[in-house]
Amino acid sequence: MNANTRDWTEALALNRARWDCLAELHGHDAYYDTEALIAGADTLTVEEDEVVRAAVGQVAGLDVLHVQCHIGFDTISLARRGARVTGADFSAASLSKARGLAERCGVRVEWVEADSTALPAELAGRFDLAYATAGVICWIDDMTAWMRSVYSTLRPGGRLVLMDFHPLSIMLDRTEPLTFGMPYANDGGHFFDEPGSYAAPDAPLAHEASVEYSHSLGEVVTAAAGVGFAVDELTERADVSSRFSRGLATADPDGRWRLRVAGEVLPVVFALRATRSA
Repeated sequence: MNANTRDWTEALALNRARWDCLAELHGHDAYYDTEALIAGADTLTVEEDEVVRAAVGQVAGLDVLHVQCHIGFDTISLARRGARVTGADFSAASLSKARGLAERCGVRVEWVEADSTALPAELAGRFDLAYATAGVICWIDDMTAWMRSVYSTLRPGGRLVLMDFHPLSIMLDRTEPLTFGMPYANDGGHFFDEPGSYAAPDAPLAHEASVEYSHSLGEVVTAAAGVGFAVDELTERADVSSRFSRGLATADPDGRWRLRVAGEVLPVVFALRATRSA
């Protein structure tokens, strides 16, 4: 891994090519259990369900934007809960697979191909909830642009739910010996050229290059407040379900996953709830 500051347009092109490949790969693995989804499985984790309920209660009857929806598993699950859902992603291949899955599930979803830092004007002021979760902001260079873009899609009083990996867990490369692969805060894009993904670690890809970014909690919250969001709550969790475990966390007897360094438990995820001002 080399740390390089790269132009956002170049990074976006590299990442889009990689995610187009991942769209073809994902859905044939235990992480993305396509048959379970079609059979009716709800893919929101306990953590995601809790933060959505804290933000809006039930989503039934609400207009929901799923930001960076990938192949649409959570998008479909939110629609099954009775929401009118739009899934937005920059990968055409991801949206194509998501569209096919929604049809197989008998669920109606609107799909929009777009960079999440510049969501189209057609989405402005349409939504009660913007939902983004699990590996979202590591692909974003400018948190203020991302927050401003998402803010623009919400109605007055609309809510943002952002749940993602904690920057401390993003930093770690190994726990024994303790080594770091990323900084705590944004210092520009970090270039990777690696096969596989979180769902299929060793699978070869036609496009293996990507650019990732770190963002401190301070950067995230300041960006939200700076564009006009009222921050309702910021929480950090050190015990998570397997979907949020990443590679370094281990399962404890209670079934929860925790990340330990020198015996101390570190936060694994954070959740931000915020409201667009009336």
